[in-house]
Amino acid sequence: MVRVLLGVVGLASLVACSQPDQTVEQTKKPRPKAELPLSATDPKAILGSQLFFDESLSKEGNQSCATCHDIANAFVDKRGDVLSGAVSLGSDGHSIGTRNTPTAAYAAFSPAFHQMADGEYRGGQFLDGRSSSLADQAQGPFINPVEMALDNGDQVVAKVKQNPAYVAQFDALYGEGVLDDPEQGYEVVADAIASFEKTELFMPFDSRYDRALRGEVTLTPAEELGKTLFFSQQFTNCNACHQLNPSPFYDQETFTNYQYRNIGVPSNPALLAKNKGFIDMGLLDNPEVESSSQVGKFKVPSLRNVAVTGPYMHNGVFQDLRTVILFYDKYNNPSRKINPETGELWADPEVAENIDFENLEIGPALTDQRVDALVAFLKTLTDQRYEALIKD
Repeated sequence: MVRVLLGVVGLASLVACSQPDQTVEQTKKPRPKAELPLSATDPKAILGSQLFFDESLSKEGNQSCATCHDIANAFVDKRGDVLSGAVSLGSDGHSIGTRNTPTAAYAAFSPAFHQMADGEYRGGQFLDGRSSSLADQAQGPFINPVEMALDNGDQVVAKVKQNPAYVAQFDALYGEGVLDDPEQGYEVVADAIASFEKTELFMPFDSRYDRALRGEVTLTPAEELGKTLFFSQQFTNCNACHQLNPSPFYDQETFTNYQYRNIGVPSNPALLAKNKGFIDMGLLDNPEVESSSQVGKFKVPSLRNVAVTGPYMHNGVFQDLRTVILFYDKYNNPSRKINPETGELWADPEVAENIDFENLEIGPALTDQRVDALVAFLKTLTDQRYEALIKD
C-alpha cells in the first residue's frame, strides 16, 4: 500500500512542479519560495503514511485516519453511513460526530491559530481552530470517543509499539527509545502523520484552474465567466473570504483566508434529531475563545476539490454545490426563497448572532446563468486525479 501511495505522490510531484507559462509568470510579484510540500521521500512522511492508513490504531481495529480522510475521495469521508454523509461513524459502530468531516487536502497551509489585530481569529485546524497545528490535530481523532475511541495517548503509543517495524523507524528518526515515554511518543506519532500530510499527495496544485494558469489548458467560456464573477467584489464578493493571495495569478492559491465567519447556515434537521437538539456554537467551542461575538463562526474552508467533497457546510446540511451558491444568492436575490433540496423556504440560521451581513449582502442578484458559471468555475478547482468524480 505504501509503495503505491508513494508512486502516486511522485506523479503528483511531477505535475505540481511543472513550470508556469511565462506570460502568466511575468504578472506575479516575487515572493519567498514555498516551504510546502515536503518531499514524498521524506522518511518521517513515509512513516506517517503507514500510520495514516493503519486501522489497528483504533478501539475496534477497524478505523484509521484514512477512513474519514479517504485518499480516493479528496480526503473526505464518502462512506455515507450516517445521514447521507453529513457526519462520520465512529470505530464503535454507532457513535457519530456533530460536524461534517473536512478535507485533509491542503490543510497544511493553514497558519497557527491566532487572534488578529482587529480582534478576530485566524488559522488553526478543525472547524473551530482548536488545534493550532497539523500535529496537534493528528492527536485528536485517536482519543475522541466518537472517532477512533482510544482512551488516551498512552494507549495509542502502546498500539504503535506492538509493531516492531514502527519501533525501529521511530528509534531511527526521533531517537532511541522515543516511544518509551508515552507523552513524547504520542507527540512523535502525531508529528510523523503531520509530515505525511505535508507531502505532494495532499497538495498537488494540478486542477484545471492551475493548469490554465500555466497555459496548459484553456477554460471554457462558462468557466471563465465563473472565474471573473468569483474574483470580482462588484458581482459576488466570493473572494472576500475565499482568496488568500492578492492576485488570482498566484500558483498556490488555497481559496480561503483562514478566518472565521457565520454565514447563517441552517441546522441540519436530521443531525439535530440524532444529537438531541445540539446547537453548534462554532468558534466559541475553542478553549482559547471566550467572547460571545464569536459564537456561530466557523473557519472558512478551502474550496480546493469542493465539487467532490460534499455534503457541504459544517453540519452537512446541503448535498449539492449549486444549492450552496443559491444559499449565498438569497441574501441579495428576493426570488431565491426556496431551498431546492427541500422544496421549502430556507430554514432559519442555526446561530442567528454575528452573521456576516457586511460581506453577504453585497452585489447584484445572480441570474441562473451566473450561478451555473460559478459552479463550473468551482469544478475547475478539482485536483486532476479526482476529476472523474465530478458529477454533471
